Amino acid sequence: MTSEARVTGLLSREAVVLSTFTPDSAATLPGHPWLQRRRLAAAEEFASSVLPTEKDEVWRYSRIDQLDLDRFRPAGTVSAGAHNDPGPSPSDRVHSLVSSLGPRSGLIVTINGVLATVGSSVSDTALTLGRVTEQDEQDTLLGSVVPTPREFVLLNEAFSVDPLVVDVAPGVHIDDPIVIVHVVSGGGGEAVFPRTVIRGGAGSSSAVVEIVVDVDTGLLSDLPPGATPTSIERPDRRSDHLVVPVTEIRVGDDATLAYVTIQSLGPDTWQLAHQASAIGRGATLSSFAVALGGSYARLRTDSALEGESGTSNLRAAFIGRDHQMLDFRTLQDHLAPRTTSDLLFMGAVADQAHSVYSGLIRVRRGAVRSDAMQTNHNLVLDEGAHADSVPNLDIEENDVRCSHGSTVGPVDEDQRYYLESRGVEPAVAERLIVAGFFENIADQVPVAGARSMIGRALADRSGGHGG
Repeated sequence: MTSEARVTGLLSREAVVLSTFTPDSAATLPGHPWLQRRRLAAAEEFASSVLPTEKDEVWRYSRIDQLDLDRFRPAGTVSAGAHNDPGPSPSDRVHSLVSSLGPRSGLIVTINGVLATVGSSVSDTALTLGRVTEQDEQDTLLGSVVPTPREFVLLNEAFSVDPLVVDVAPGVHIDDPIVIVHVVSGGGGEAVFPRTVIRGGAGSSSAVVEIVVDVDTGLLSDLPPGATPTSIERPDRRSDHLVVPVTEIRVGDDATLAYVTIQSLGPDTWQLAHQASAIGRGATLSSFAVALGGSYARLRTDSALEGESGTSNLRAAFIGRDHQMLDFRTLQDHLAPRTTSDLLFMGAVADQAHSVYSGLIRVRRGAVRSDAMQTNHNLVLDEGAHADSVPNLDIEENDVRCSHGSTVGPVDEDQRYYLESRGVEPAVAERLIVAGFFENIADQVPVAGARSMIGRALADRSGGHGG
């Protein structure tokens, strides 16, 4: 591309921001005065900015240059017009999906970013669920973990219809998980902006399962009441959306929090997700992310270990098919002494799919005796598939222990030969090898009900490869 063409492209992309996601559109959204002011400020900042390109280091290897914002309209705004029709209610299928997770202590459902259901079996003094309130401005709830939003976090701030809060009181122990389901619906063209703030108070223990799902594909596809969900997609249904979820997680001192996020979007959907966590003294976060759908699906995971002896365990599993691109960027940020982070991301790509993993371990000055591990393993199942893996270290202290490693390669031929020599059909042998590849990490899902769902979804998605 010539320099002139590149400049023209950037100007065009800047114009798209101004013509589609405007401050006037953000101003039509309802909410408390402080929330409306916050939206407007974010919309103005985003409208005056230039979208990132693949030349930017944090967007290297991505498809961000292919994003056409003008294809989408923010759901929930007056300007969205006909695009805002969510279609038939998916309540029965959502109920079946949630029931398959087993017992729960709370439930939140949004449809195209608008709160549809909220309920809890725990007392209000122990657990707060629902929309942000007028008092939340005093707590600086939004932006407490992502204080300086950039790029698409700004877009989320500007157009999130119903920001949600999950607030576990200090010292409270909640046995069953809180389930959040963000349903993306409608005929296509909607831009949806789920926003969730999760806070585990000091000394508390809790678990949250957050699912972002397209109503016509993936985990909700034609799911009747009482049925078991799978990850099989309906190829005859099209789903063209932009989904920009932002989740902020704060784990208080000596608290433990298990967090599972499952992405099951349509084959034409763009996802630009951001998960940020702040972990206090002696606290532990166990996080697990699963990516099943999307055309281009990006998840940025930032984990800040702010208190001494804090721990973060970060896991992810993903399978790319067809022409998908699954893009993961991580930051393990050690700011305090004796902190521990352990990251393991595992994925497989088939057909013409492409995956990217780029991770950074950062140990700040003063974070002595920190212990950090970063591991990324990738299976490439077809010649047309591709995986990039870029682990990095940025160490400012001496008395630390850090390691990183990655593998990218095809199915082990010795394993294949072993199975085929015992009469196993080639396609079945490959499915068994892929299932074995994911077995260990699937067992590490920190919420029991989600563990079985994720295991089935990974098996279903990998089982389609090779017939």
